[in-house]
Amino acid sequence: MTKTDKSKHNICIAAIKRHTMKPYDFKWTKFYESNAEFPYTALPLQLAENELFICSTMIDADNYSILTTRRIITTEKGETNAGSIEGAAHETYGDFKGLRDKKPFTFGQILLYNGTNFKYFIETGKASMVMIHGIRTLIGTQQMTNTQMENLPKIWNKKSEQS
Repeated sequence: MTKTDKSKHNICIAAIKRHTMKPYDFKWTKFYESNAEFPYTALPLQLAENELFICSTMIDADNYSILTTRRIITTEKGETNAGSIEGAAHETYGDFKGLRDKKPFTFGQILLYNGTNFKYFIETGKASMVMIHGIRTLIGTQQMTNTQMENLPKIWNKKSEQS
C-alpha cells in the first residue's frame, strides 16, 4: 500500500476528531469527511485527481485557509497563495488559544520545502485544533510507514467509540 490521498485524509480526520472537543459547530472552521461536504464550490479551486479536502477556516471570501491532502491554500485580503505540503515542516501555531490578543483568529506558519514561510488562518479557541491537527498530522504522515498510515486511524477511532 502506498500513501494515497485517501489514507492521508483518513488519518488527518481521525486526528482532528481525536483532538477536537465536540460539538464541532465552530464559526469559521470545519473538517470534511468527503469532498461532497465542502460547501465553497464557488471558489476558484482546481483539485488534482484523488485530492481531498481535509479542513478549512473560512473567515470571509477574502480571508481563508484550506487544507487538502496535497497542499495548503491561503487567501489573505484577497491575495491567494498555495503551497505543497510535501516536505513541509511546522513552524508555529500562533496565539491559537486567543489569550494574548483576544482575537477571533490567528496565523499558524509552516516552512515549505522550498524554504518559504507560509501563513495559514487558525480560528482561536477550541476550533484551533482542527487546522492545527489537520496540518500537523498531514506533515507527520511523511515520516509514517504504510502500516502506520493504515492502522493509526483505526486505533484512534476505536478508542473514540469506547469513550
